[in-house]
Amino acid sequence: MKYKISNSILEVSIKDFGAELCSLKKRNDSIEYLWQGDKKYWNRHAPILFPIVGKLIDNEYIYNNKTYKVGQHGFARDKLFEVFAKENDYISFKLTSSKETLEIYPFNFELYLSYRLINNSLKISYKVVNKSQKKMYFSIGAHPAFNWPLEKGNKGDYYLEFENTKELERLPLTVDGISEKKEIVNLEDNKLHLNEELFKDDALVIQNLKNKTITFKNSKDDKSIKMSFEGFAYLGLWSKQSGAPFICIEPWHGIADFIGHNKKLENKKGIITLLENEIFESSYTISV
Repeated sequence: MKYKISNSILEVSIKDFGAELCSLKKRNDSIEYLWQGDKKYWNRHAPILFPIVGKLIDNEYIYNNKTYKVGQHGFARDKLFEVFAKENDYISFKLTSSKETLEIYPFNFELYLSYRLINNSLKISYKVVNKSQKKMYFSIGAHPAFNWPLEKGNKGDYYLEFENTKELERLPLTVDGISEKKEIVNLEDNKLHLNEELFKDDALVIQNLKNKTITFKNSKDDKSIKMSFEGFAYLGLWSKQSGAPFICIEPWHGIADFIGHNKKLENKKGIITLLENEIFESSYTISV
């Protein structure tokens, strides 16, 4: 089921399946900013990544000497959330651990995913509560996809503008996991010019980004999307080299397995630890 929230500037739709954002529009024009999904390329919009981000080696991890199988980006994106609270410009969804989730992730948890409209911005918030009587280990992240181009036009006119940033530290993806041999991507006037060749080796995984604000725009008009994600350790940038008309800008608390990782969940790089009843909260904003 889809739910709508709105204010005087924006209209937003969210599905209860995955608590996934599925539409983002301004009320005074007809432009859809969010990718609408297409099986030819990628049939999602903006899934939540929980309790892992990225891919595990052999799609498995070890906890307390037991091996668990979990697919890329975890399971929350494929679960039905319940509506926890609803107002005209705000909605919050809740997912609770179940017998089914405990079979692949042995922790009791509450996961809240909330959306609030503030002027021309959408604030997306995460809240994770450890309901287990032990330490809980998890990662969480975002995967919003935006139409590229936003309107009819040339994809080659688009770029990502990073605030006060001359270079990016990229961690290369390989079939065996992420390499720690970072690569430097130089920017031109704080800009990463977008083209399909950028994604020939899958996503760009960025670490140590100091200024956590990015603007997606082109050189021909004033349509743009700004994302701010203070506190997130990693950033993923992804599209498909096949000419897919979307670009994903993905703030992450966590990362895929590195080459040679021993698969132990507590040793995973970027993993978050919560004590019993402890709460983790984080948020990012999308402005149009």
